[in-house]
Amino acid sequence: MNKEQFSLDGHPFIELNKLLKILAWCGSGGEAKMMIGDGKVKLDGEVESRIRCKIRAGQVVEVEGSLVEVTV
Repeated sequence: MNKEQFSLDGHPFIELNKLLKILAWCGSGGEAKMMIGDGKVKLDGEVESRIRCKIRAGQVVEVEGSLVEVTV
């Protein structure tokens, strides 16, 4: 399992679809929407279906065995 960290750089949150694109876990916004819609994305261990879900510091996003912990 691959685990990394992502810093919000002082921002209060990042939308889930944008985080997936920034991490290069998908190639486009459309692909991010499909991944989320297909139930391939978990937030804090639970399947997340909201495309623009606000991800805040302390939360963990998982896609196909890769984890990212969001930090301040």
